Amino acid sequence: MPLQKLQLRPGVNRESTSLSNEGTWFEMDKVRFRSGYPEKIGGWVRDTGGYFVNGVSLPPETGSYWGVARALFNWITLAGFNLMAVGTNLKYYIQQTNGGSFYDVTPLRRTATITGTAFTTVNASTTVTVNDPGHGAQDGDFVTISGVAGAVNGIPAAALNREFRIVYVNSNSYTITTSSPATSGSTAGTATFAYQIQIGSDVYTVGVGWGAGGWGGVTTGSPSTGWGSAAPAGVGVGVQLRLWSQDNFGDYLVLNPRGGAVYLWVPAATPTIYNRAQVLSSTNTNTQDAQQYWLTDTSCPTVANIVATSDTSRFVIAFGCNDLPATMGGVAPTTLDPLLVRWSDQEDYKVWYPQATNQAGSYRLNIGSSIVAQLQSRQEILIWTDAALYSMQYLGPPLVWGFQILGDNISIMGPNATATAANITYWMGKDKFYMYSGRVETLYCPLRQYIFGDINLDQSYQFFASTNEAFNEIWFFYCSANSNTIDRYVIFNHLEKIWAYGNLARTAWIDSPLRNFPTAAGYNGQLIYHEDGVDDGSTNPPSPLPAYIQSADFNIGDGHNYGFVWRMIPDITFDGSRVNNPSVTFSMRPRQNPGSNYGTAPTPAVTSTLNYQTQRNYLVQQFTQIVYTRIRGRQMAFKISSDGLGVQWQLGVPSIDVRPDSRR
Repeated sequence: MPLQKLQLRPGVNRESTSLSNEGTWFEMDKVRFRSGYPEKIGGWVRDTGGYFVNGVSLPPETGSYWGVARALFNWITLAGFNLMAVGTNLKYYIQQTNGGSFYDVTPLRRTATITGTAFTTVNASTTVTVNDPGHGAQDGDFVTISGVAGAVNGIPAAALNREFRIVYVNSNSYTITTSSPATSGSTAGTATFAYQIQIGSDVYTVGVGWGAGGWGGVTTGSPSTGWGSAAPAGVGVGVQLRLWSQDNFGDYLVLNPRGGAVYLWVPAATPTIYNRAQVLSSTNTNTQDAQQYWLTDTSCPTVANIVATSDTSRFVIAFGCNDLPATMGGVAPTTLDPLLVRWSDQEDYKVWYPQATNQAGSYRLNIGSSIVAQLQSRQEILIWTDAALYSMQYLGPPLVWGFQILGDNISIMGPNATATAANITYWMGKDKFYMYSGRVETLYCPLRQYIFGDINLDQSYQFFASTNEAFNEIWFFYCSANSNTIDRYVIFNHLEKIWAYGNLARTAWIDSPLRNFPTAAGYNGQLIYHEDGVDDGSTNPPSPLPAYIQSADFNIGDGHNYGFVWRMIPDITFDGSRVNNPSVTFSMRPRQNPGSNYGTAPTPAVTSTLNYQTQRNYLVQQFTQIVYTRIRGRQMAFKISSDGLGVQWQLGVPSIDVRPDSRR
């Protein structure tokens, strides 16, 4: 028989059996398609920024920031500061430039000064009880202590005047752990306690029994949470994970923890001074800058699920929020209405009361039970409820904004499961993918059964999507069925209309033109820059990035006779590698019949003869010319893999030499 080319259709297909997908690819990890040919994806490096609070460097438990990041937002101020906002389940940070420090700007919810009885100590113990009646903190919250003038029972003031995590005792006290032990036991000390907003969960959880859920919780979409949610003992109450939404209003940043208040962060004139975000309220007691930034009218939303701004028309918009005060014609003004959309006056985020002299207003959607997501696209804002897609378009006075239903009976996974590329919006639904290009359509996916047949829908609010525009890709991240954390991704190349998939743990992603590389967040408190290098640079030293792709099974001839493969002719490029003589492994995996296991097969190495440490690209590729093997079967699958440091590759069109063999 002549040499048989292994020229397969681009993309991967898991919608049927391996043999029925003959002629295409079937399994893969850390591989993409570029110009129709599979190649190893780019590597990544870790951001090296440190962690600061109140101007003092403090190491968190791991990485560069506390918690699991679910939100990344990048913008440049008029002064030219390149800022990255990072919202985690524990805190909110601002970072300036790649590798810059992470500054804690988490809003405060309460400040209290306790005189004479602030601390209770035990001799020789580093555990200190804080006595603050009605502190309102929960286990794991953060408090910053200041104003301790001298040692308290032998504990130096410097060991107390800092940030701590709280261990809840009761509603009037909690404990902290100091770096120095007490030398006596008593109650003493005067201090001021600044409590950050309560921390959130990093995953969706279900509690049982009386009071499961957060105290004073509100319905925030999927599902309802909070004390008094009418769940009897023994019945689970869902506690949703902490998600942030944010958008810039010029230099300023408007931000909102889902189901919480609306805050504003204002950059200081000096880039190394980072003040905390402040609540937008008519009763804001902050004295910084005479309250000029944060003091609003009395109709400003006090609770919302999502906050955003309109870029061109300059409104701040709250999606799923409380209504106007009753004195202004509102209904249940302190209760979150999950379908209500409200917007401020144009060019003024502090005015929310609608009058004939301004453009503030509101509109309540009527399909679905809650607003799940929003995304600004072209000349409209797209709004997803749990049952429909709306278009929100600026009309100008007197109507201001118009709303139109684009699609009914659709679904969406979560608030961050959307992405826009080339003026087309893509999102992940509960059982399929969608696209919107002027009309709502189902996006064909040859991985649909593989993805949605092995998925943890309870954790759907973790799922997210983003772009990787350098490669014309949309990346969707999700949790497999047996995982409560994100462990998988699927890629849609919107230019070539092909799919890829693999395993990767990330929690957020932003593909910003203001940064050199796409920026992701990992589970270890790190920002990670993708497509930088060819290895896993989140470790020190970098680790290899294993990658492979395997074809679907193909028959030898018509499958009637066995075939004997005795040699392979490689075709590959190692351009982009960073080592001398990079190599990959080629292998043929034989089967006797479609239902049998794969047999064992040699795994010959294909090695470049070139030194990529000194040159990244070569006009003429030189590598192993022929690899020999001995494989017998009716069906076979071809696999290429790599697991070495500094290796990058793209497959071409290899060939195999097959001899006819017997029928049994």
